[in-house]
Amino acid sequence: MIKTLQFTAFFFHDLVLSNTFFTKPNKIKTLIFLVFLLHTISSFAQKNVTLSGKIVAENNLPVEASTIYLIHPKDSSLTAYTLSDKNGLFKLETKSGSQNNILKISAEGYQEFSETIEKLHQSVDLGVVRLIKYDIELNEVIIKNEAPIRIKKDTIEFNASSFKLRPDANVEALLKELPGVTIDADKKITVNGKKVSQILVNGKPFFDTDGKIALQNLPAELIKKVQVSDTKTKEQEFTKQASTSENVSINLTIDKKKNKGFFGKLLGGYGSSERYERSALLSYFKDKRRISFLASSNNINASGFSMNEVFDNMGGGRNDGSGGASGGRGGITKSNMIGLSYSDEWFKEQSSDLNYYFNNSNTDNTNRTSELTLLPTGSLLSKSASKNDQDSNRYSVNLNFEYKVSPSIKVFFGPVIETGKTTSVNTFERKTWNENNELINSSNSFNTSENNNTNFRNNLRFFSNSKKEGRYFTASFENENSRNDLDTRVNSLTVFAQGTSPDDLRNQNVIQKNNRDKYTGTLQYFEPVTDSLRLNFSVITDYEKTSDDKKTFDRNGQDMEYDVFNQVLSNYNSFNSFRVNPNVGFSASINKFDLSASTGTSVIKTQNHAFYLKETTDLNKNYFIPNGTISANYRISQSQSILMMYERKFTIPKGNQVLAVANLDNPLVVVTGNSNLKPSTFHFLQTGFSSFNFQSGSGYFVHFSTTYFDSQVVGASAYNSSGKQISTFDNVEGTYDMLLAGEWNKSIKKDVNTFGLRFSMYANYSLNKGFTNNQLYEAKTLRLNPGFGFAYDYGELLNIHPYYNFTYNDIRYNNTSLSSTSNTTHNFNIEMTSFWPKNWVFGNDFGYNYNSNISGPYKRDFYLWNTSLSYKFAKQFTFKAKVYDLLNQNQSAFRNILPTAVIDSETNVLKRYVMFSLLYKFKNFETNQS
Repeated sequence: MIKTLQFTAFFFHDLVLSNTFFTKPNKIKTLIFLVFLLHTISSFAQKNVTLSGKIVAENNLPVEASTIYLIHPKDSSLTAYTLSDKNGLFKLETKSGSQNNILKISAEGYQEFSETIEKLHQSVDLGVVRLIKYDIELNEVIIKNEAPIRIKKDTIEFNASSFKLRPDANVEALLKELPGVTIDADKKITVNGKKVSQILVNGKPFFDTDGKIALQNLPAELIKKVQVSDTKTKEQEFTKQASTSENVSINLTIDKKKNKGFFGKLLGGYGSSERYERSALLSYFKDKRRISFLASSNNINASGFSMNEVFDNMGGGRNDGSGGASGGRGGITKSNMIGLSYSDEWFKEQSSDLNYYFNNSNTDNTNRTSELTLLPTGSLLSKSASKNDQDSNRYSVNLNFEYKVSPSIKVFFGPVIETGKTTSVNTFERKTWNENNELINSSNSFNTSENNNTNFRNNLRFFSNSKKEGRYFTASFENENSRNDLDTRVNSLTVFAQGTSPDDLRNQNVIQKNNRDKYTGTLQYFEPVTDSLRLNFSVITDYEKTSDDKKTFDRNGQDMEYDVFNQVLSNYNSFNSFRVNPNVGFSASINKFDLSASTGTSVIKTQNHAFYLKETTDLNKNYFIPNGTISANYRISQSQSILMMYERKFTIPKGNQVLAVANLDNPLVVVTGNSNLKPSTFHFLQTGFSSFNFQSGSGYFVHFSTTYFDSQVVGASAYNSSGKQISTFDNVEGTYDMLLAGEWNKSIKKDVNTFGLRFSMYANYSLNKGFTNNQLYEAKTLRLNPGFGFAYDYGELLNIHPYYNFTYNDIRYNNTSLSSTSNTTHNFNIEMTSFWPKNWVFGNDFGYNYNSNISGPYKRDFYLWNTSLSYKFAKQFTFKAKVYDLLNQNQSAFRNILPTAVIDSETNVLKRYVMFSLLYKFKNFETNQS
């Protein structure tokens, strides 16, 4: 280290004395780069030492997953930490130094071991370290333990204060520091290879369970613990069953010392092309009570609520606002949103949270599409263009109420009410040619519509356990009631240039009412046979009723009123079903192995009804379909597990799929049901293995799943000489879909330098079947999606995160005019953020996207570069200048390869704009030292 500093000093001396320092500006850049490089090299050159040993209990058995860590005696700051393996062995690497350190060893159920290590200059073997077990586990003592990481049965718990973060860092920055946690460019989070399905704050949602609002807006300093556990249903939590999910949940516990106060953000921005953004978040905490308010208004495609610390609401790699390196979803949206969240415990043993949302949006979407439809002989090529302007207002209220009536009884109540109104104006035109390049039909339309919908859902659950350990009774009732009223004005013309189909001219008012009511009740009983074996019995019943009432009125040419009833385009149909599904099963838990299985038979009665052209059509069917599930989970160690699950599933055909009644809504398509249609029955199998080594900072997971259909409902289409599609439904056998996925990641820390590596591979293979022109076709699809990511963090000053993703699609056809087609995409992203000099943040998101076989006028590749420069002043204010799509190349063009068609499409997107914004952040937490 001394030699490195001497070299740097001589380098400065020689460079300053030379004339080139003042005459060539590039030398300054070279100087900065070399100093940075030398500092990095010097940090690696420092001598590292290792503490090693073996952790055992009083009976000499190894203690797995005990936490070994070093802290400074002066300020108790964390120096290094690791976990013991399944043999109790550990190796703790740290840098040598002249300061004393305190070594601590902590494990659940054991008294903490502490010893002062004097002046670490060389590696030390501590030999065997024995931990003394508590006679009675004192949860209070364990909770107060400040180990950076603990493994408690099926939960990994991180102590947030052990991880050094920038001032004002959010929860997302905290999660990125935790071992085994990765957050990709799409903000998808995995922990030790398992996907995070929900994020809670003190066990409750913070507006929504996806956690995006909490991740980007909650201050990290509020968080005391980050708890990661396998995702469980409420029944599994209460009955203490093993999880059957491959996903995990994150619970953020707020530090009780700071759980009284408030924080918030206010943002306003305006830019070129009349782009604007406004956001507000206010949150108040007091013990169990939390009241939060958020609002957002912008015209830059941020339809939700996101306040990224670098780009705020601006999309492009750091949030899911819009654009992104792959072009985003297309269209330009103006949105306004208000949300209110209230969480409290009104009385003892009760908890509740209430959420309200209002969303208003206007989306302008312009699209052009080329679609190649594959036939047994020949093909059809269609080119279309559309423009859609849509306004939407949506309201949503949901409540989660949980009450522990007694030590043995708990109830849960969760109603949701949603209502909204959507109006749209759509212009559409399309032309279709046959394989001889002859125009066979063309169509254009101008439609307006108004859609009013209301949806009410409710979830009522009752849980009870008896004095006998393992005996439980649960009951649940769920309902969903929806009403959808649609008022549409149709003005269209379809001209058939070939064949005998007559031209179709429509000037109509269509009034349609769709209703759906579904009620589901479930009873479950669990009876213990032994300490490790339980039997379970359950009955599931559900009743569903749907109806679709459509009335069409032609325009009267004399008084221009829509008062001429059109019987051909009017109809009424309904579907009723009643199902009873008794099940019997068992669950066993032996050491590290959990196994559960159940089987039963669904007895279903259905009634299908239609009234069309003054004729009534009724079709009643009864089904007896066996079903079952098997789930196994083996925890090899605290950091390794295997999960396997098998399910036998089915779906029954309904309504227009089985009724021999023609649907003529689309002038180019006639759809008629098939009364001989059978249910879809299929087998679903998934298995996964995950492993994470806390000592090496590396982990990986492998997942395999497959769905195999004994019988599948598919479309059967025939095209006449006019290009008109005559469709129905049929059954095929032997179709399947397989997915193989894997990921490996590793984190390396060397003083202020942190390196992260991530490699992923997803492979999908499927066989699809169907009927075209009365002939069976097959399509075998292969999709490969490897990706590689690298992350480099230099302390709190610099972050560089590049990622490359490659996708290969190949589909092989049988009995179609095209034997095969393929497509590849390349996607490269890099995020760079500099927090130097102090109070300045310079962020850049750069992406390149290439699409190999997209055809004709669609551009194959583009660059998307977003940049942001911000300055923090007066402690609470931040001024930002941001540029979206700096190169003005953003686009949304893609190719979609289907079993019966190849589709190229392009939609309008946001283009380059400059935005200036001012952010005000405030917080006030009352520190409680008790």
